[in-house]
Amino acid sequence: MGKETFERHKQPWKSEEAAKLKLLATKGQGLKQISKALNRSEESTRDFAKKNKIAIAKKR
Repeated sequence: MGKETFERHKQPWKSEEAAKLKLLATKGQGLKQISKALNRSEESTRDFAKKNKIAIAKKR
């Protein structure tokens, strides 16, 4: 299996997606689960969270 491909390349973030990201992050979800739920790449999710000062739990 290779990397997943995302059809939504470089799409702007919607307010609903930002709210869902905050909700999942506060519930303690990891980056992989959050990005899959939002149908975004992990890199995009991490960058958006960092820019908006949203802490994402680090899963071990």
